[in-house]
Amino acid sequence: MRNSKLLSAPHGSISSSHSKSGKVQRSPCRGGDATAACSHSPRPNGRRPMAASLRPPPPVASALRRSRAAVVVCASSSSSSSSSSAVSSAPKARFVARRSESASVRQLDRPLAEYMGLPASQYSVLDAERIERVDESTFRCYVYRFRFFALEVCPVLLVRVDEEPNGCCIRLLSCKLEGSPLVEAQNDKFSASMVNKVFCNNSSDGSTFQQLTSDATIEVTIDIPFPFQALPVEAIESSGRQVLEQLLRAMLPRFLKQLDKDYQAWASGDSSRKPLGTGEI
Repeated sequence: MRNSKLLSAPHGSISSSHSKSGKVQRSPCRGGDATAACSHSPRPNGRRPMAASLRPPPPVASALRRSRAAVVVCASSSSSSSSSSAVSSAPKARFVARRSESASVRQLDRPLAEYMGLPASQYSVLDAERIERVDESTFRCYVYRFRFFALEVCPVLLVRVDEEPNGCCIRLLSCKLEGSPLVEAQNDKFSASMVNKVFCNNSSDGSTFQQLTSDATIEVTIDIPFPFQALPVEAIESSGRQVLEQLLRAMLPRFLKQLDKDYQAWASGDSSRKPLGTGEI
């Protein structure tokens, strides 16, 4: 045979050839240098050395798997970050309303200032249809239903009464919305605060009438529901502010009227603290 062959092995290769005498001559080829030398030696028939054809292919499959995994991880993190940014970027609207109302109360033998200084545990609930006592200083209030755009909303307030000189301060602890499924779905998408300071002027001139005042501020921040996101935020905030102002305009005079009636009953010696309200606005 005149063809020469080159066998490649992990730690070296053996080159064999037949001389004219028929003896086989072997020469060790070790490492990369030997392979390179053998592969660059000229071949009579011009064939490609077998060492090159026997080399293992590059690890394409494992590299491809790693690249695919990286793509999946990047796509997943990109999707989650984009969804979280979508949640945090929901448009918001803020409504703020403030109103102060005063009523002139006719004093009886027991002065109005003494009535306003009663501890919260002795307060009447005023209207059993709308207010219920939770504990000595905490009350649950069912506000009147009102319409906001096409939605009917009924807020349920949990408030705490803190005693202050010449009156008290009513603070909102929590608010829950009742109404349609779309309304109730907003319960975890809004925040609200309310402070209502109620006090009398504590005049010591012995006048027959004294001023009883209720000064309330309400602030609400909401995530705008998807069906209303096409509307300008300014229009939504204007409508929300008007709704809150209408509520205060209707509720504060009625609240003062109930206080006046309760004071008259208490000053006349009625210690039952029976609620006098009927649930009507």
